[in-house]
Amino acid sequence: MAATRTPVVFIHGLWLHATSWQAWAELFAARGYEPHTPGWPGEPDTVAAARRHPEAVAGIGIDDVTAHYTAIIRALDTPPVLVGHSFGGLFVQKLLAAGLGSAGVAIDPAQIKGVKPLPFAQLRSGFPVLGNPANRKRSVALTKSQFRYGFGNAIPADESDTLFDAWTIPSPGRPLFEAAFANFTGNSPAAVDTANPTRGPLLFISGGKDHTVPDVVTRAAHKLYSNSPACTDLRRFPDRGHSLALDSGWTEIAESALEWLTAEGVGPAQ
Repeated sequence: MAATRTPVVFIHGLWLHATSWQAWAELFAARGYEPHTPGWPGEPDTVAAARRHPEAVAGIGIDDVTAHYTAIIRALDTPPVLVGHSFGGLFVQKLLAAGLGSAGVAIDPAQIKGVKPLPFAQLRSGFPVLGNPANRKRSVALTKSQFRYGFGNAIPADESDTLFDAWTIPSPGRPLFEAAFANFTGNSPAAVDTANPTRGPLLFISGGKDHTVPDVVTRAAHKLYSNSPACTDLRRFPDRGHSLALDSGWTEIAESALEWLTAEGVGPAQ
């Protein structure tokens, strides 16, 4: 009888389509995992369709996305490994804290409630959305130059443009507002139970040149878990930007995550 493959659910962030995880899914499958790359609620199946129908995701918030992935995970036979980038990393933390994953990898995760640093680069990256309060109910698309600043600043301009053309889609503005004002909101959907002692192991990965989620923000999130006895690790890549999960150096990040999962004993038997 064939051994059951370890499920892994990949969760993308704002402005990227679920298919941007394709290379990761193929690598993890080759290492014995069963990959799943579901999009956000309402997200069309292709990049082209998502660009044609930005209204499909307008108004979707953190709680909506969390509920969507909760239903997907509960339909699996066993708790999966959770891997998320940017806002996907925030969802990894929420889902793992709720006992819905065996382990989590949060790559340059959007800030959760309690994270206090707010660097200028992060403010500038979020301004295309946060600069207009009406965007809370809209979906917003980045321009190529905005993507270059927020995602592709640590890679050559032509590579940034290629990634923009391949994977970017309009995304809801609401999650960015919810995260930005989390520390001023009593029941913020960006809150995470960081003290949970029974959750699975969690790895933070940060890029030292990230403008969208600067390294200091990821380090601050990691520090919030200091009161939990559960495993919480941090790996930093000083020369990488927010595109680290999909640019030409993505394998370095993926292999680091795979190595950590093996060390924690939550991946397939080697």
